[in-house]
Amino acid sequence: MTVSKGKVICAGLGPGDPDLMSVRSHRMISGARHIAYFRKAGRQGQARAIVEGMLADGVTEHAMEYPVTTEIHFSDPEYNRVLAEFYDQWADTLAEIAQTEDVVVLCEGDPFLYGSYMHLYTRLQGRAAQEIIPGITGMSGCWTASGQPITWGDDVLTVAMATLSEEELAKRAAETDALVVMKIGRNLPKLRRALERAGRAEDAWLVERGTMPGQTVQKLSEIDGEVPYFSIVLVHGQGRRP
Repeated sequence: MTVSKGKVICAGLGPGDPDLMSVRSHRMISGARHIAYFRKAGRQGQARAIVEGMLADGVTEHAMEYPVTTEIHFSDPEYNRVLAEFYDQWADTLAEIAQTEDVVVLCEGDPFLYGSYMHLYTRLQGRAAQEIIPGITGMSGCWTASGQPITWGDDVLTVAMATLSEEELAKRAAETDALVVMKIGRNLPKLRRALERAGRAEDAWLVERGTMPGQTVQKLSEIDGEVPYFSIVLVHGQGRRP
């Protein structure tokens, strides 16, 4: 059996502001000979934008371009088939690179909190040595940007995806003290209705591009029109009363 001389290192980048990246991630990225990152076809990619000016001269970049994003609904079996093939192919590529040297994979936020890298992590088990560098989560950056603590005392915090059904979102919102909802985009009308059903709509805030240039923090009730997919809605806990 061939012993790998390198490893796959997934570096958590934090919420977006390069100053909020860990020292370890920065050191690994700036010294890397191979950098890989996810992006939508034709775009630079948010992860790559965060490390602009940080890479060493002569670094080899591997842009892992998603074959689909919102073109096919995630509930369609074809969506899962196409993405599974994509992850299989890139796991093969990263494992091959790691046979001889390290490759650093960029991941926004924390790799093990809804990060795309987890799909590669499972496929690379037993095939390549791996190192995961945790990062400050995007949601942490957003609730800090809001200027309000997300939880007090023994508040229960729930994290949900806006891709859930309206019924499930309403149930989760009604049963928790503090709420974080991710992946907003075109799910916003459904999320609004769910929050209204739960009686939480007036307490909701929406943060776009938390910690990054162009950051906005607004009451959800004051927003009209579309919002980016990678926005976060917050409902802050108020402290559970005995």
